[in-house]
Amino acid sequence: VQLQASGGGLLQAGGSLRLSCAASGGTFSRYAMGWFRQAPGKEREFVAGISWSGGHTYYADSVKGRFSITRENARSTVYLQMNSLKAEDTAVYYCAAGLISGISDVYTNLNAYDYWGQGTQVTVSS
Repeated sequence: VQLQASGGGLLQAGGSLRLSCAASGGTFSRYAMGWFRQAPGKEREFVAGISWSGGHTYYADSVKGRFSITRENARSTVYLQMNSLKAEDTAVYYCAAGLISGISDVYTNLNAYDYWGQGTQVTVSS
């Protein structure tokens, strides 16, 4: 499975941005999807996850109420809608795919994902 993330950019605090991640080379609907981010000098961290069906979503506490993850299996694409952006949201954002089932804790684990996109930079100025 190949993943291509896009939609990053530079914007001011309080703004909105939608990231997309297009998958190819596999059966997209089999995979749970996640978004992670990595800021300079920090470890990669979980942002949001969505089950293969889209019926279950999970979020890091830092983005709850501001970010929304959705997917369109017909388009083999997962999205991350980011609203009310803050300077601390600045990072490279990565999408990932994994054959995940079960509880939310699994979605937050980087090792649960088998495939990763190349990342897209999001920079929020305060």
